[in-house]
Amino acid sequence: MKYELGRCLLSERLLESNMTAFDLARTLLYKPERITDFVENKRIMPLKSAISIADTLGCDVNDLYELVAIESNVLN
Repeated sequence: MKYELGRCLLSERLLESNMTAFDLARTLLYKPERITDFVENKRIMPLKSAISIADTLGCDVNDLYELVAIESNVLN
């Protein structure tokens, strides 16, 4: 099945982890603006960043975005 990324769920994961965007940025040595851009859907997290963020927050990479299933009409 094919998926598209929906809304970023980073703000929810930060709340669950009792962490601020600034704390996350400082921990991962990112600029705080970069984390804010992810939260506001201005920038999509590269996979390496998503893995680091998920590991830091104690969640799965798939928990960082809403995933929207797309039906595909595959011709054989």
